[in-house]
Amino acid sequence: MSGAGGEAAAIPISQHTIGPFFPQTFFRAGDNDLTRLTAAAAPTRRGEPILLRGRVLREGGVPCINAILEAWQADAEGRFRHPADPEAGAADPDFAGWGRAWTDVEGRYEFRTVRPGGFREPAGERAPHVSLLVMASGLMRPLLTTLFFPDCAAANARDPVLALVPPARRPRLVALADGEAAGARVFRFDLCLRGPAEEETPFFVE
Repeated sequence: MSGAGGEAAAIPISQHTIGPFFPQTFFRAGDNDLTRLTAAAAPTRRGEPILLRGRVLREGGVPCINAILEAWQADAEGRFRHPADPEAGAADPDFAGWGRAWTDVEGRYEFRTVRPGGFREPAGERAPHVSLLVMASGLMRPLLTTLFFPDCAAANARDPVLALVPPARRPRLVALADGEAAGARVFRFDLCLRGPAEEETPFFVE
């Protein structure tokens, strides 16, 4: 197959990965802070501020450097500022609900956000959760997963998405309480991109 000038057209093949990855100028100050609409805006006053921290690891515990993580979630009352949410008009006007973080040389990332509320959707009652998308060099496509909270056992047991995961692997989607820092509770959520079933993070197909 040739292009207009007779040269061979570039056709994506299975060996191509998402990337190349990403200069620090790709990020702006405050991108990993979901509590603010912009870096200059005041943080929302609704809900409990929390920090989500963890590491992204490759097989064998090797740090995944310069990976990109995107997080999105409901506000503290379980609402989204989005037309698809019938309660969008009551959503927190000062809560971004989306953010982007990246990993350092140790594979570490951090988000500042608020503890999300649960909500109902057609599939059933959703437990409080944060959706995560991971992009990294070597991956063929972005990976999607969901972070749940450790003190929501009853709600987690009813969640229709968590129910899709084999019971033995569900703990891999539940964050760990990890003390406090910067005036907020910390929840740790490590992601293993590949490894034994008891270590690898479950990912979902969109």
